[in-house]
Amino acid sequence: MKRVLTAVALIPVVLLIVFKAPLWLFALVVASIILLALHEYLGIVEAAEITPFRWLTYVVGVLPVFFLLFSILISNLPPHSRHYWSYAPGWSLPLTWWLLALLSPLTFGIPLIFRKDMSQGLASVAASIVGTVYIGASLSMLISLRWDVTKSVLVVFILFSVWAGDIAAYYVGKNFGQHKLAPVVSPNKSWEGTIASVLASIGIAILVLHFRHVLKGWFSYAGTFAWDDTFPPVWPLTLFHALALGVLTNIAAQFGDLFESALKRGAGVKDSGTLLPGHGGLLDRIDALLFAIPVVVVYTNVAGFLDKLIP
Repeated sequence: MKRVLTAVALIPVVLLIVFKAPLWLFALVVASIILLALHEYLGIVEAAEITPFRWLTYVVGVLPVFFLLFSILISNLPPHSRHYWSYAPGWSLPLTWWLLALLSPLTFGIPLIFRKDMSQGLASVAASIVGTVYIGASLSMLISLRWDVTKSVLVVFILFSVWAGDIAAYYVGKNFGQHKLAPVVSPNKSWEGTIASVLASIGIAILVLHFRHVLKGWFSYAGTFAWDDTFPPVWPLTLFHALALGVLTNIAAQFGDLFESALKRGAGVKDSGTLLPGHGGLLDRIDALLFAIPVVVVYTNVAGFLDKLIP
């Protein structure tokens, strides 16, 4: 019952933020989630007897988001006060993460030199780098999607796809599951639940992409850099992209769930935390998102199916 009540209370709040929050507030919420998830992740790392660079991981994990918030502040200044300032989260935020990823050995390697105990130096550096990319980079990509008028509906798709997939997998697996999917990592998951989860995600992809123009009307883009509330017409989507996006997103989400379970099992931890009654920790609830978000971002940018405007 706690699980259901928590979901009923949180889902409307999440959707309200996704649809109506200005970009600065949406980014601030994402930054808060990144910090909370990193806190739980680093707890798992420490339970595995690895000592990460905790505070540096926090800073690097949210640095691109706070750079974005600063950019929003600058963009709202009078034109004469922001000469030569050009920032768009659609491309600048991913670029910032690429730069941080390239510099990560330097960023976390220098503090290692000044440690007294270097017996787990490689594990400490690796765990910290993985945390910033696994949680920080993945979640911050939601801001890029939310900013883009043509791709903002993908935020809704990702959330609905993961939620529907989880529900389908749980109920089908509980009532009809006979064949274990990954008995060592997650004994309760079954192939029957997995198939049901994929089908649910495909259904969500078809619905969200078909009604994307209606959903765009629910978003508030006021104050989002140069965008306004008008939406350019686009070509109708083919069923192929809905099927591909639904399948790929769901597979990534299920691997994300299994990956976090593997981390916890390796560290001897049952839940990542106790923040959400009936659900465990925050990381336990967003683990599927952390793998699904990058897959959606990469697929939509490579396929470009949301960028084809009608002349």
